[in-house]
Amino acid sequence: PTGTRTPTRCQTHSLPTDNAMEGGAQQSSLWEPPEQDGGPGERDGGEGPPEVKRSQPLFIHGSSRQPPQEEPRASSLPSIPNPFPELCSPSNSPILSSPTLGQGPPREGTSHVVKVFGEDGACRSLEASAGTTARQLCETLVRRTRALHDHSWALVELHQHLALGERPGGHGGARPGDPPAPTDPLPPPERCLEDHESVVEVQSSWAPGTDSRFVFRKNFAKYELFKSNTSLFPEVMVSSCLEANKSMAHSELIQNFLNSGSCPEVQGFLQLREAGRKVWKRFHFSLRRSGLYYSTKGTSKDPRHLQYFADLTESNIYYVTQGKKLYGTPTEFGFCIKPHKVRSGVKGLKLLCSEDEQSRSCWMAAFRLFKYGMQLYRNYQQAQARLSQPPWIGPTPLRSVSDNALVAMDFSGCTGRVIENPSEVLTAALEEAQAWRKKTTHRYSLPTACHSSPLSAAIHRTQPWFHGRISREDTQQLIGRQGLVDGVFLVRESQRNPKGFVLSLCHLQRIKHYLILPSEEEGRLYFTMDDGQTRFADLIQLVEFHQINRGILPCKLRHYCTCVAL
Repeated sequence: PTGTRTPTRCQTHSLPTDNAMEGGAQQSSLWEPPEQDGGPGERDGGEGPPEVKRSQPLFIHGSSRQPPQEEPRASSLPSIPNPFPELCSPSNSPILSSPTLGQGPPREGTSHVVKVFGEDGACRSLEASAGTTARQLCETLVRRTRALHDHSWALVELHQHLALGERPGGHGGARPGDPPAPTDPLPPPERCLEDHESVVEVQSSWAPGTDSRFVFRKNFAKYELFKSNTSLFPEVMVSSCLEANKSMAHSELIQNFLNSGSCPEVQGFLQLREAGRKVWKRFHFSLRRSGLYYSTKGTSKDPRHLQYFADLTESNIYYVTQGKKLYGTPTEFGFCIKPHKVRSGVKGLKLLCSEDEQSRSCWMAAFRLFKYGMQLYRNYQQAQARLSQPPWIGPTPLRSVSDNALVAMDFSGCTGRVIENPSEVLTAALEEAQAWRKKTTHRYSLPTACHSSPLSAAIHRTQPWFHGRISREDTQQLIGRQGLVDGVFLVRESQRNPKGFVLSLCHLQRIKHYLILPSEEEGRLYFTMDDGQTRFADLIQLVEFHQINRGILPCKLRHYCTCVAL
């Protein structure tokens, strides 16, 4: 490939593309510029290769494609001046390059700058090709942040400009004596990008000048559709179960959907806000192969009473958070249907609200299967295959010394000696095992007040599941953003008890909070959640115990909420 940018130091890694799991030979590469001092975008003034600076973004190549064909060269005939150059040069035309028309589709062979934000508000710029997928971008950020690699990392699309309406009690204009309107930003609608989606293509669909962004964070519910033991589809919402009058396991339902190649026909009541009004009305909705419908007469499925509502193949579905408080929704379980043609503003957006979290999860899972179908299951299989691969790159490392070459040594004297007597070897092995047993017992024993108490009281601050002093409301929002899956948890400081802690745990799509209190007995400090019946030396031991045993909790601790700094 030709180009003028030559990095002073290059690191190349092989990344699997979307077709890698299907036997394709395509590859993708990534280079990261060296960290050097200098201002953003500085270049040398000489003729030599430019110097890559630290502030320049990373570059991610998508799947390899054929190089673009060269444009035909001009003939040797004399050129004729063009009286209307703006009509022949779209890139320089003041009409065709108007900001109101957007950025247009991504061009092949060109690079695009993608900005990704963390949950702490920090931003990182990356340079990606048109074929870069959300999975490839997440893998790059996982390596850069040195985070634990699993398939729960996701790229979330936020639209700050999509205000779904005024706050409850708001009015069109301010009058003298009115209190100032609240200026805190509203939580934007959000959706998780699927692994196969093109990041550059999604970014190109944003309207210019709008505050849309990508956020890198955990989403434990991304593939819960294929591995959940509990059914995401209640029998009363699945048409096939109602017609056959029989129950069906969750795995059987998913298998039938995938084998038949059709979407799950889901039905149920949803609250709908009437256009141009703040009145909510309850309708019976049905999801069919041709789209989403609602009945104008109760639960009737007569074609005369079914009204076409939305084409989900040409729309994206977004979660709406804090809708009851900010937008006046009847419940907190709202979502928004945004057609692709709607680039900015609220006109064309359709705001819906379900009865509870279970029904909203059912609708959202059905919408994903309706739009992507078998591609979702392929994404899940590829994610599982990546987890089974070794974390290192290259061949499997081999031991430099054979186990048969190891001998027993005695270092009790001034110099070490090889133990040749088999009975003495067995005695040395037993003594070493007893010494390790004492160390392990000392690790899990109750600490003394004079030596281990300060360490036990602060060692949990180094753990990724500890979030310090955050409020109960912020905790519920954080767990809700990262997925309402059984076993998602975090530990925080108690706001009511200055010496206590709180274990916040998600179970059955509800978040419960358990108080952890310190106690001291005979000069020893321990932590308990059941009035001293089960005691732990520190919070790390408490978390590790409940990751293996349920104890007094409704389920084991499976996934901890974490926030990485970009």
